[in-house]
Amino acid sequence: MDKAPPQLLSVAGRTLASRDAVLRCQAALLSRRPLADAATALAAELAEILRCRRVSVGLLKDERIVIAGSSQTGEIDLRLEAGAAIAAAMHESLDQSQTVRWPPLEAHPHVTLAHRQLAGAAEACSVPIVASGQAIGALTVESGSDTPLTLVEIALCEEVASFSGPVLAMKQDAEAPWRARWRNTLRERLATRERRHLAMGTALAALLLALAAPLPWRVSAPARLEGSVQRAVVAAADGFLQQTNVRPGDHVKAGQVLARLSSQDLELERRRRESELRQHENGYRAAQARNDRTQMVVSQSRAAEAQALLTLAETQLERSQLTAPFDGIVIKGDLTQNLGAPVHKGEVLMVLSASDGFRLIVEVDETDIGAVHPGQPGQLALAARPEKPLRFTTKRIVPVATAADGRNYFEVEGVLDDRQADLRPGLSGIAKIEVGQRSVAWLLFHRVASWLRLALWTLAP
Repeated sequence: MDKAPPQLLSVAGRTLASRDAVLRCQAALLSRRPLADAATALAAELAEILRCRRVSVGLLKDERIVIAGSSQTGEIDLRLEAGAAIAAAMHESLDQSQTVRWPPLEAHPHVTLAHRQLAGAAEACSVPIVASGQAIGALTVESGSDTPLTLVEIALCEEVASFSGPVLAMKQDAEAPWRARWRNTLRERLATRERRHLAMGTALAALLLALAAPLPWRVSAPARLEGSVQRAVVAAADGFLQQTNVRPGDHVKAGQVLARLSSQDLELERRRRESELRQHENGYRAAQARNDRTQMVVSQSRAAEAQALLTLAETQLERSQLTAPFDGIVIKGDLTQNLGAPVHKGEVLMVLSASDGFRLIVEVDETDIGAVHPGQPGQLALAARPEKPLRFTTKRIVPVATAADGRNYFEVEGVLDDRQADLRPGLSGIAKIEVGQRSVAWLLFHRVASWLRLALWTLAP
């Protein structure tokens, strides 16, 4: 049997050795899950095969090279001179989209400044790593002067870079943030002009449909809870505050004494009227005994006048005790620090609210009041319990605007649909009244359109 020529055997051996080396590098790359570990394993395996000083794997990130792995222990810091030289050599290869070596084996018009600086007295070679027809990084091999790189070894580096490119790209995409993955997917799908035009048309149609879609319109406004019945407790006459029995937040019963005014002057007035009444009654009986009809009429009229004044004094004495008109809660009026202070007739000392019912006051802005009507449903989120919105129904619109905090608003009264045991008068929050449906475009731009119409009306002659 004829033997093959030695040259063919040598070529076949080199081919088998090259394939074995590529498979070893691919196995090392696939044996590690994290990108950094996989790139380090690839660089270490290739450095062992080539018996070179160092192999580095760099990947592009935001158009800058990041060293993903190296055959040497420890990370390569790009801020140091050695790391910057490796990155510059990788960029030099990527910018020219081809393998760059120093010193070159033959005359080639390549730019080799970064490789010359990296190699020094030794050798350096960089090979682009390509995936899906796009460069994603570079593979840089640094060899000593005693072990120069041959054309076969450079071809092996190119094969390793070609086979490892898709795997490195997948690992890089898997570890990238979701925003970067979404951006890359979008860039791939919009690679051609036809796809970009189709995507723009689809997006525009979707935008127009979204702007025309109807959505519920809810008028939002500040709101507060008040008692369904409120009563002011006022001073019936001028006097001095003598005693107070309750403070804001206390629950009271009907007829309970809330506070007392000084009653010494009223006691003296009552006794004086009682004395005058007895005096006139005695004069009436004396005139009756003498059968003096004229004096009887005079004494009787003066006794009636004294009785009226006595009744007035007793009424004022009773009013010196401020009592609760109904069962409720004190919501205003802390008099504990005003004992002995003078009070005037008609002065509001306390405010009571019924504790078994509430009314809602919604401060609707004047720009939205035209859409609000009695009977519309809504929801109230209180600052004290925003996680439990309360359902309510609008009942009445106060037809008088109130100016406060630089805006005009109308008070809209509402009634809570469900009674809650833990509510208190004075709680505030945000109410949303459901007033109908409008398109998304109207909801987004109706305030701006109203402002422009008013501005044009102001500027028009």
